[in-house]
Amino acid sequence: MDLARSVAAEVGRPEWVGAPLDPEVEDTRLVTHYFTCLDPAYPGWTYAVTVVRASRAKDVTVNEVVLLPGEGALTAPDWVPWKERLRPGDVGVGDLLPVEEDDERLIPGYAQVPDSELDAEGVDQQMVWELGLGRRQVLSETGREQAAERWYNGESGPRSPIATAAPARCATCGFLTPLAGELRQMFGVCTNEYAPDDGKVVSLDHGCGAHSEVRTPVSKNDPAVPVVDELGYDHIVFDDTAELELVSSDS
Repeated sequence: MDLARSVAAEVGRPEWVGAPLDPEVEDTRLVTHYFTCLDPAYPGWTYAVTVVRASRAKDVTVNEVVLLPGEGALTAPDWVPWKERLRPGDVGVGDLLPVEEDDERLIPGYAQVPDSELDAEGVDQQMVWELGLGRRQVLSETGREQAAERWYNGESGPRSPIATAAPARCATCGFLTPLAGELRQMFGVCTNEYAPDDGKVVSLDHGCGAHSEVRTPVSKNDPAVPVVDELGYDHIVFDDTAELELVSSDS
């Protein structure tokens, strides 16, 4: 016990080694002693000192000294691979985002054909241009589903505050340009420069106040016609001593 405490004090400071906790027998002649850590920077941690005595030896030696987190200890978050840490907008100017060859969001943009129909590089150019428009890979069904779910549940979907307050849906707006392929059944691109989603993908049931059918409201109230009183009279005061009374011709 004393040896373990002294070693813990050498690793930290004597005033940081607190009360001893229950030791743990790891194996024959192998014991780990625990001490509360009083270092203000490590609340909830404990010093763990493992001591051992070799067979037929009289002296006990130190095997390992570490700080271990306890209940309520402040620890670093679990490590997350960089690919899972990425968020929209993280890729900036000059940044490169490698794509794995087995990315489930992509499939080949051409079909496998007999070797006799391939070009010098082993690629069926006709199929490339018909299906992939010159691209080696195109969006897979999984990729389309993930994109559709992300867009539909985002700010450009039907549940955003601006969509719920819109006078009409994007499906009836003249500024909507539908997408190509299967995604055109649910999405299009807004082309109204004054709309908040200009140049962005929006769902057909999205909407905003810049809808093409919005018109300036027409006032239904006609201007009031002035009424001339020909029966009454007015008092006109010129000064403190004179007053002129005007009486209508019918009086």
